[in-house]
Amino acid sequence: MKLLSTGKLLATACLLAASTTVAAAWPEQPIRLTVGFPAGTGPDIVARTVGERLAKELGQAVVVENKTGAGGQIAAFSVANAAADGYNILLGEVGSISISPETTSSLSYKPLRDFAPITEAVRADFVLVTPPDSPHADLPAFVKAATDHPDAFNFATFGAGTPGHFGAELLAEAGNFEIEPIHYRSTGDAVTAIVSAQVEGAFITTAMASTQVAGGKMKGLAITGAQRNKMLPDIPTFAELGMPDVNFGAWFAFFAPKGTPEDVLEKLNAATVAALNDAKVRETLEQAGFGIVGSSRQQLADLLVSEQKVWSGVVEKTGFKIN
Repeated sequence: MKLLSTGKLLATACLLAASTTVAAAWPEQPIRLTVGFPAGTGPDIVARTVGERLAKELGQAVVVENKTGAGGQIAAFSVANAAADGYNILLGEVGSISISPETTSSLSYKPLRDFAPITEAVRADFVLVTPPDSPHADLPAFVKAATDHPDAFNFATFGAGTPGHFGAELLAEAGNFEIEPIHYRSTGDAVTAIVSAQVEGAFITTAMASTQVAGGKMKGLAITGAQRNKMLPDIPTFAELGMPDVNFGAWFAFFAPKGTPEDVLEKLNAATVAALNDAKVRETLEQAGFGIVGSSRQQLADLLVSEQKVWSGVVEKTGFKIN
């Protein structure tokens, strides 16, 4: 067996010591938290609410940066290619992390390869909404109008291949009617289309619906998930209304670039879970329509594997591919 020289052994020991010192000293500078959606949206609310408390947990500023576009893919790509030093983290979501890899063969990043899981943060169900002056008073009326309509119903989405898009396809299949998905480039454009009755309906998260419906800007007909949302108690679930197959949701989780030191990932997990369990953070996020999770790193890793199977099945069933 070939033995290392004393000089090489000393150099190796110094490198290991330096690595340990860096991990122990982290964080020594502000942390950038990238989110792929505009200010004021559900993901942005999660990022800023958790980020503010996370800064207190870590003793360093957490700077939220909105890199919008392509349903969160631009933000995900930027973090996947950022330095794996613990100072770059992503608030990813089901669309850009689990759905896009199944719909987009030319995707510029691979979540299972390029990201190190930190923790699943929150979950949200979806609400079928219509314009405030829509003639469809409830879900049965909406489905009847769709089945009676000679052409496909226009349905707004926040992007091709997003949960709202596939949710619309699931609803159409369950109701035995056709939809014409209208894929908007921005959240604001899609919301405007719904409010101004340019489309018949859309799926939006409970986080967004809680404010839009309460403000009279949209009408909520049914909600996905196993039970009603406490912020929207008057909106029945699809299961209650006889359509249990229309059941899907959104999850939001924190990631770092693959290669981030293990000690740093462990500290990030502990600090982020602590931030999520802070009373004020919980109250803010729950009032915004989110359910708090705060998982282990392994639980998030397992979620990614299971979600890949779920959404690959949906893609195969619908036949939808972006390229």
